[in-house]
Amino acid sequence: MNRTALVAGASGLLFGAGLAIGGMTNPARVRGFLDVFGDWDPTLAFVIGGALIVMALAWPIQRRMSAPLFTGSFALPDKSDLTPRLVAGSALFGVGWGIAGLCPGPGFAALAIEPAKAAAFVAAMLAGMVLARLVAGRR
Repeated sequence: MNRTALVAGASGLLFGAGLAIGGMTNPARVRGFLDVFGDWDPTLAFVIGGALIVMALAWPIQRRMSAPLFTGSFALPDKSDLTPRLVAGSALFGVGWGIAGLCPGPGFAALAIEPAKAAAFVAAMLAGMVLARLVAGRR
């Protein structure tokens, strides 16, 4: 196995562990965060805040680097990446997240914690991805 695959795998395990430890594999916790006028649960705000702190430290470091450590170049987004398709997909993602209380990362992490509940979400998500590719391929 090459070094890039090892780094990707380790990053995925770290991300999944963080989601599980932060309770983000629990759909009730996510729905509680979205219920700002009811029984609001601020836990997700702390997870988001932690991510913002990490990125606030990472961006200045990245600007000083000529290339990433484990690949040839950085793949950073720019304004040309903002397309109607991306906006529509983001809206669908948000609606699905609000309904299910899971998004892809926590969905896959939840497979290890609550496989029966997460399997339906992951299967539906993968089916949606296949459907989206089929529809996009016909255009």
